[in-house]
Amino acid sequence: MIRYEAPKNWIYYDANAIVRELTEAKAAVLSLTTIPYQRDWIEALQEIQLKREVAGTSRIEGAEFTERELEEALKDKETAEQLFTRSQRQARAAVRAYRWITTLPDDYPIDPDLIFHIHRLIVTGADDDHCPPGRLRASDQNVTFGAPRHRGAEGGDECRQALSALCEAIDREFRAHDPLLQALALHYHIGAMHPFLDGNGRTARALEAIMLRRAGLKDPLFIAMSNYYYDEKPTYLTSLSKVCERQHDLTEFLIFGLRGIAIQCHRLFNEIRTQVSKALFRNLMYDLFSRLESVRKRVIAKRQIEILKLLLDKDQLELNELVKALSGLYNSLGNPRKAIVRDILHLMNLGAVKAEELGKNRIQISIDLTWPTTMTESEFFERIRQLPKAKTYPFLS
Repeated sequence: MIRYEAPKNWIYYDANAIVRELTEAKAAVLSLTTIPYQRDWIEALQEIQLKREVAGTSRIEGAEFTERELEEALKDKETAEQLFTRSQRQARAAVRAYRWITTLPDDYPIDPDLIFHIHRLIVTGADDDHCPPGRLRASDQNVTFGAPRHRGAEGGDECRQALSALCEAIDREFRAHDPLLQALALHYHIGAMHPFLDGNGRTARALEAIMLRRAGLKDPLFIAMSNYYYDEKPTYLTSLSKVCERQHDLTEFLIFGLRGIAIQCHRLFNEIRTQVSKALFRNLMYDLFSRLESVRKRVIAKRQIEILKLLLDKDQLELNELVKALSGLYNSLGNPRKAIVRDILHLMNLGAVKAEELGKNRIQISIDLTWPTTMTESEFFERIRQLPKAKTYPFLS
């Protein structure tokens, strides 16, 4: 068993070994924080990020819930008792903690009181039947964890002194290092110390989120690191374990964590870029279709805009699903399915959508987000004069 010993240097690592990962992580953060976006896009994406974070931090600790149970846990509830399972209550408590974190000013001190409060939010209503919220382990309360087995700081005085020393290091020693490294170091040390009876991992990841906010990854650009840790759980736990084995040499966990920061930044960056592409698509769509002159073409264009709006929302749909979703719009026509196929063919001819055969009687229709960069005004009106024949794409007909 590996016993805990308070480090002499709280943020020790091989600077040369992490240069590449630190450079890539900082570049990814810079790209993310400089990309233009609309507030409504990012608010929707941040709810997705929060869901990923909460699901990840809970599932790392063994929580099990279906997607529907998670959605229920994320809804506003008056009391945690309204949730059926411990896993749901843990997810709800995590939401409460992460939402509170967003209210903290950047200069709020990382001290024992803050750590106790985060832990209190994490376990209250979820694990407080066996773990006192916001209270360090007592002298007769010791814990082991991980593989190989590790023993946290001794309960009582050693635990209290170790936490106090860590907070002093955050206020002094940490300041000489990059904020991304500070966040990961704090994460590791709370996990290695294991100051509470339960909720240590969740508390460590929430504290990391506070530090990452101070590095620029905050509302509206919060990234779900726990989602990365859950996806890479074996490597995550192994890297933490090796730091313990090597007298708190953080190098391996820093390399792993910095890669995660870069991955999650790129992921959110691509999601924002997709929203930018969709906005450009919508602008061109309304601009060009609204300028059609004949009544017949305007009526057809109205239906085609509804197809495009649906595909912009869903990204892609199988033809049968698309027909079902559009039934209300096309039911007044003699042959609704034929009319839908004809309008899809028209949109394909314009280059706005694509169709792909998935197998017998299965055709997937998807939006082409490159359309605004390839379609010119003159080409649009030239193509609009020539409605495609069904034989152009026989697999659709």
